[in-house]
Amino acid sequence: MMLRKALMTTQSEPVDVAGSKVSIVGVGQVGMACAFALLTQKVCSELALVDNVEDRLLGETMDLQHGSTFLRNSKISCSTDYAVTTKSKLCIVTAGVRQKPDESRLDLVQRNTDVFKNIIPQLIKYSPETVLLIVSNPVDILTYVAWKLSGLPRNRVIGSGTTLDSSRFRVFISERLKVAPSSVHGWIIGEHGDSSVPVWSGVNVAGVRLRDLNPNIGTENDPENWKEIHQQVVNSAYEVIKLKGYTSWAIGLSVANIAQAILGNSLSVMPVSTYIKGCKHGMDKEVFLSLPCVLGENGVTHIIKQPLTEEEKAQLHRSANMMYEIQSGLSW
Repeated sequence: MMLRKALMTTQSEPVDVAGSKVSIVGVGQVGMACAFALLTQKVCSELALVDNVEDRLLGETMDLQHGSTFLRNSKISCSTDYAVTTKSKLCIVTAGVRQKPDESRLDLVQRNTDVFKNIIPQLIKYSPETVLLIVSNPVDILTYVAWKLSGLPRNRVIGSGTTLDSSRFRVFISERLKVAPSSVHGWIIGEHGDSSVPVWSGVNVAGVRLRDLNPNIGTENDPENWKEIHQQVVNSAYEVIKLKGYTSWAIGLSVANIAQAILGNSLSVMPVSTYIKGCKHGMDKEVFLSLPCVLGENGVTHIIKQPLTEEEKAQLHRSANMMYEIQSGLSW
């Protein structure tokens, strides 16, 4: 118990929430990738879809329903009325507006905040015991917005965060080392975006830390230029969008993985966006950023006290300050 207490910061105690119904708001490319991953990986017993574009909503739902014999007989329903989401154990929000040319980040966040004012209260009305999982971008700030609008305990409002960033990080490292991505252990924390923080101090394969082999890994003095891996992570979404117009499959798979941890109460550790004020790293801003979190049936149960170098801590604080500055400009 002493070791567990030293390792983790408690966020909540689990509660009993029956069923495995999941609702997804937004049936765009990301929403449907999430739905497809949830169904094919047999994560939920019931799936409800909500969108305000009725024709597309019906078409996507019918398309999924017609494949029900190949799934776990999950019940699939849809409506423009949020009553369809009643008694959801997990509500996933992928809806939002896209950034316009030359639009500031604050303006984008403000427009999405206005969208969330319609979505979040409706979800809580019909599923007051739910866990909210925010996927819409900018995910960290919108997770904060969802928390404020929902009135839920902070552990039950999380963002997909850097789960996908960390996967990309592991994939790119594995390609250079020529080992399987699942055999590379590494974390991206902080913002899901340009100010994300690669935790080079903890990257390891079979317990062998890469920093022990190359003390300058990820720094400007690195002779092997591993720093470019993080830049590759940051640029990868832009590259995919440039090539196909949007990202979908990888985020859908990562969301299904998060959902599985919550619905299965697996206590898996994932880098999701969570409330970080008061955490070990001296965080004093009321913002949501990604840190390694233990996920269970009630969302975030603990935050892992990950050892960081002074530079990594400084980068995390810069990420927090950036989020806080943007949040401060929001009008409610």
